[in-house]
Amino acid sequence: MEIGNFFNLLKKYRTVLIIIPLVAVITSFFLVKNLPDNYQSHAEIATGIVDASSHLLDQDPTTNVQEQQVYREFSNLMAIMKLKKLIDQVSYSLMIHDLSDPYPFRKQSKELLELRPYEKDNVLAIFKKKFATLQPLSVYDKTENSLIGLLRSMKYDERNIVKDLLIYREESSDFISVSFNSENPQLSAFVVNTLCKQFIDYYTQSVKQNESNAVNFLSNLLDTKRKALSEKTSELQQYKIQNGVLNLDEQSKAIFSQIMTYNDRKLQAEKDVISNQGAIDAIVQKFSPDERKYVESITNKYNQAIISTQDQLHILEDQYVRSGFNNKYKESLDSLQQQLSNQINLTSDKYITNPLVSKEDQVKQKLGLEISRDLAKYSVKSINDELTNLNAKFSRLVPFDAKVKTLYFDIDIAGKEYLDVLNKYNETNLRSSISIKLVQIEMAQPDVAQPSKKMLLIILSGMGSLFACLFWLFILFYIDDTIKSPTELVNKTQLPLLGYLNKISGENLDLRKLWDVEHREKMKLFKELLRSIRFEIDQELKGEKILAITSIEPAEGKTLLAISLAYSYSMINKRVLLIDGNFNNATISNTAQPQVYLEDYFKNSQFGQPELSSLNTTVLGNRGGDVTLLEIGSEAFVKSKFDELRSKYDIVIIDTAPLTALNKSKEWLLFANKTIAVFEANRKINNIQKQHITYLKGLENKFAGWVLNKTEYNQNKEKRS
Repeated sequence: MEIGNFFNLLKKYRTVLIIIPLVAVITSFFLVKNLPDNYQSHAEIATGIVDASSHLLDQDPTTNVQEQQVYREFSNLMAIMKLKKLIDQVSYSLMIHDLSDPYPFRKQSKELLELRPYEKDNVLAIFKKKFATLQPLSVYDKTENSLIGLLRSMKYDERNIVKDLLIYREESSDFISVSFNSENPQLSAFVVNTLCKQFIDYYTQSVKQNESNAVNFLSNLLDTKRKALSEKTSELQQYKIQNGVLNLDEQSKAIFSQIMTYNDRKLQAEKDVISNQGAIDAIVQKFSPDERKYVESITNKYNQAIISTQDQLHILEDQYVRSGFNNKYKESLDSLQQQLSNQINLTSDKYITNPLVSKEDQVKQKLGLEISRDLAKYSVKSINDELTNLNAKFSRLVPFDAKVKTLYFDIDIAGKEYLDVLNKYNETNLRSSISIKLVQIEMAQPDVAQPSKKMLLIILSGMGSLFACLFWLFILFYIDDTIKSPTELVNKTQLPLLGYLNKISGENLDLRKLWDVEHREKMKLFKELLRSIRFEIDQELKGEKILAITSIEPAEGKTLLAISLAYSYSMINKRVLLIDGNFNNATISNTAQPQVYLEDYFKNSQFGQPELSSLNTTVLGNRGGDVTLLEIGSEAFVKSKFDELRSKYDIVIIDTAPLTALNKSKEWLLFANKTIAVFEANRKINNIQKQHITYLKGLENKFAGWVLNKTEYNQNKEKRS
């Protein structure tokens, strides 16, 4: 498929490509010439979404507003502006204006003109009520449904308004632009200003109502949380008062510190008991039994005073332990210990006259160690009693501590909840006072008419129709699988080409007058192409004389080619024999009315065969019918007759039946030196025809090539190098 063929196709249909766009342009002109002028009004609304000055009181002014969030907020605003309830407000306003103003925006529709004055007053009252209450018209109410019909008749309904309404954000700015197109500049400005006002009022009221609801809700929640916190604090105070709890942490720390101190003193006292007892046992071992008796007998009368002093010392030691080792008992303890030491020294003085004087120090040391041991033992008992009391106090603090901690935990949670609600309340209250304020910074004004698009519509209609024609022709060209050029025929059949012939104008061709003088101009190109084919045939024959002409399908032009070749060879003074071998359609025989028929010439008869004329161009016809060449004469006889014809004529041209006639065509090809096939242009090659092409390929060197017939000269003219 060559692009040049497509341009040739366009040239072929150039009339269509001119007429259709021209008709479209003319039609568009009459359709758009009465269109009214278009007036556009424009307004701007400042939102404050990306305006930095409106965010000065935010918690984090350094945080940039996310683009996605900004886009979402603008989308929400524009979606609200397109709500049906707001568009309905504009519709009501337009109808109220046209019904009450002496200068309406549009001429009253047929439905509106049919209303009586009192009916118009009722309609006006209903529209005013709907406008004031922001309510839609109900299709289920007969009266309101008729009002919807009036809106549609005046083209004031939602669908018609939205069709000409344009709402968009000005690039990355803080403004929303609102535009409306109509045939009336006053109408355009009225629609834009009304919609902006209704939108700002509706949005402001909705935002304020939502913010007020949020503040009231948070205020009530704040009171609830404050009350809960107060109740938890009061419960903790009452519990401490009822159980005598001041500060559990300090109390528990003090008791635990005392327990640790008493444990240390207990350990020290136990160590003193063990060490003193060991020292006493060591001293006792140094005395003999007699010495021990003596010592015990001498000291018995002094022990009463020592025991009395020890009892006083035990009582004071117990008070000292119970006081938590208070230093005020320390002096008394030291005084009693000094008194006890003096009594022990007095006891030891009695040993001077005794032979045991040498062991005076050991006796004195033993008495002192016994006193220290007894004091340590009594201290352990006192410390154990005090530890028992302290552990009991510490155990009683445990349930108090758990309860108090639970109450403190509840208070902490209640406090956090209260602070969270308080922060949210303050933030919401602050935002409600500085929330986004929508402002219409530019009012819509009646403007001059927009540049007319009538000429543009006319041009677009012409270009559109032209493009549609081109597109349709391209589709036809793309799906067209017919053979139009010699190159396509060679590529699809893989067989050689001898040449091509142009299509001869005229529906009914008279072969007898085709070469007359009056057809000279019409046949001029045909003759040139025929001479080229004749030359190629001569090159293929190489001195041979029998040439068979066939085709795949009937009526592809092989008969015309056969007659034309015969005429062309006769013009160069060649003796030509033209054989009409097509028994199914004896066109040549019917046209030339020959004197000799091949049924007689190729029949082996005892009476002999007729003689052919001696003219330069001789026609051997047939009588037609269901007969084949080899049914007329045997193959050997027919071959001998062709040998005779070679000697008499310079060229023998056989017009055979098409290959679809099977053996009727193929029997002639047995005796031909070369075979050429005619293929009509603008035809497809189907699967059945491919079988005949395979047969032609099987002829190998006997097949001279194709002749493409009925081509368009400007399309398929090719130069031979």
